[in-house]
Amino acid sequence: MASSNGLICFTNCLLPQEDGALVEQDLWIDERRGVILDSQRTFFLRKERPDRVIDLGGNILSPGLIDIQINGAYNFDFSVYEGDDDTYRSGLHRVAEKIVETGVTSLLPTIITQERSLYPKLLHLLRPWNSSTSATLLGWHAEGPFIQFAKRGAHEPQFLLAAKDEIKSFEEVYGADNLAVTEDWLMSGEGHDDSVGVRVITAAPEVDGVMVSIEELTRRGVVFSIGHSIASTALATAAVQGGARLITHLFNAMPQLHHRDPSIIGLLGASPHLSSPSSPPTSPTSPTFHKVSSLHRVPSVIKRAAIAAGPQATSEAFDDVQTPPLTPVLRAQPLDELHLTKGKVADLSFERPFYEMIVDGIHSHPNSVRLAYSSYPEGCVLITDAMKILDPNLKDGVHEWRDGKRFVKSGDKLYLEGTDTLAGSVVTLDKCVRNFSRFTGCSLGEAIKCATYNPAKCLGIENRKGTLRSGADADLVVLDRKGRVLSTWVRGREVWTKAN
Repeated sequence: MASSNGLICFTNCLLPQEDGALVEQDLWIDERRGVILDSQRTFFLRKERPDRVIDLGGNILSPGLIDIQINGAYNFDFSVYEGDDDTYRSGLHRVAEKIVETGVTSLLPTIITQERSLYPKLLHLLRPWNSSTSATLLGWHAEGPFIQFAKRGAHEPQFLLAAKDEIKSFEEVYGADNLAVTEDWLMSGEGHDDSVGVRVITAAPEVDGVMVSIEELTRRGVVFSIGHSIASTALATAAVQGGARLITHLFNAMPQLHHRDPSIIGLLGASPHLSSPSSPPTSPTSPTFHKVSSLHRVPSVIKRAAIAAGPQATSEAFDDVQTPPLTPVLRAQPLDELHLTKGKVADLSFERPFYEMIVDGIHSHPNSVRLAYSSYPEGCVLITDAMKILDPNLKDGVHEWRDGKRFVKSGDKLYLEGTDTLAGSVVTLDKCVRNFSRFTGCSLGEAIKCATYNPAKCLGIENRKGTLRSGADADLVVLDRKGRVLSTWVRGREVWTKAN
């Protein structure tokens, strides 16, 4: 039952800050408007007192968690459309209503590579949506079909495409309406006037027509993410300078770190020397670039064999294809002035991209997780990349997947039935946060930041989500001091609480 003035004060709690610190402080929210308040202004200027004071017993009151790459959950697969819009929407809403038990209050449904005719329908159905009892569906993340064959993971090879007509190819596949400028896209939907809407495309810059489309996609408000790619260091750098803002599931479905060409992973340690305006990376329109691009072609006999093998029951991020490093082409540069201030690092000419990590102990080794975070903590975004079998209440055993294949669930791990082939994981985002703190040695507050503020900032919605700023949505999760979810709040109302 709503209080008379709708004001709630949470007290005796630790609040995660945007720098990763945990501060003991009260938090005020307006239950009726569903927003966080400036407590000082409300109390001293408006002379109002809260009708409810909630003592959290020293626990953590965090912004709600945000999962920007999730393929499905609670027995619903975002990539499967069975011909009925209502059935699909019902599955979407079921996931949004149930996932709050994991502390997630916003998610970005992700679809993997599909038969091209399905995209306009699926992306139209994946418009922003929320209810008073559910997590917010932020929009969509289209992972494919413009990805590298050699790093396709579980993506169907016969559906992979090149963007031969550049931005027109993207429009023809995804639907021009789904790629409209953000304001027009939001206005054409059925959401509220204040809807937060996000679109992400994962593609490989080396695929024909992709690199030259990045700038236009970015102009329209689409977040471009580099993934399922064998781009060289120079090409990956050029993509970021062109507008790419994110790396899809770091370490997975990309070349591994090599000292001669660190490829996409190397963006985390971008050298000021190579990124300075006086020494741009090799241009994507230069003869050198076209020479390198020819190495990305996969023999047709390999493609035919992959298609004949049929769909693979495995994590879409896994791949076993070894890709040799490319020898970088570096231009001789004059010696610039060297700065003399201890501790100062020369400025980059571009902002390093955010990067996703699946911290389940399966997709990436704890040492790799710590290495990435130590290199660039401000860019780390935790994701689940979860499959439809994700359900923290699901018992271990055999479960159906699709195409007649079945999984064996053992803890957080999934195996293809009858084999010891690892098919992925069913880790929840709150567990990723706990794992991340253990793997890296960072504080729980710093780990929380990687599942709240960092993803929100990556998507450009940090004024509304992933923060405890005044005016932000009152999407909150109460965690104990070990990072376990105790209760979840959406727009100022408690929607889930842990049973005693």
